[in-house]
Amino acid sequence: MNKVEKIAIQDEYPDEFAWCYGCGRLNTEGHHIRTVWEGEETVTYYESGDKFTAIPGFVYGGFIASLVDCHGTGSAALALHRKNGHEPGDSVEPPRFVTASLHVDYLKPTPQGVQLKAVGKVEEIHPKKFKVHVKLYAGDEHVVNGEVVAAFMPASFVK
Repeated sequence: MNKVEKIAIQDEYPDEFAWCYGCGRLNTEGHHIRTVWEGEETVTYYESGDKFTAIPGFVYGGFIASLVDCHGTGSAALALHRKNGHEPGDSVEPPRFVTASLHVDYLKPTPQGVQLKAVGKVEEIHPKKFKVHVKLYAGDEHVVNGEVVAAFMPASFVK
């Protein structure tokens, strides 16, 4: 049986907003982080390989912060898109969020060579602001807790 790939919220961002180093599909040097729904939680899967090495065998914390950040803003976009009655793939442009606050707690060193999985739970704290609680797993090991406050992207970001 072939696995059907889900459409990520980042796949739906218009070209002018698809350049983020963390999640922009058009940034050839970026991470290409992709966030989808799994039930009522959001998930991002990532294979870091040895590209983001802190010390041999362990993932660089700055990359982990980037993963939590983009997973958080993508999760907020998914939540508002769903609240507005839409899902990725339904031909409606999704909302775009920016980071208002990022907090990361490193619980354990994150090993390389295993799949990373960010799991988000979204909490609406204002009509245009969402708080996303993120747990990051390396394989089955819970290695990071994060919190992202994502704000609806202001019109001033549009050139």
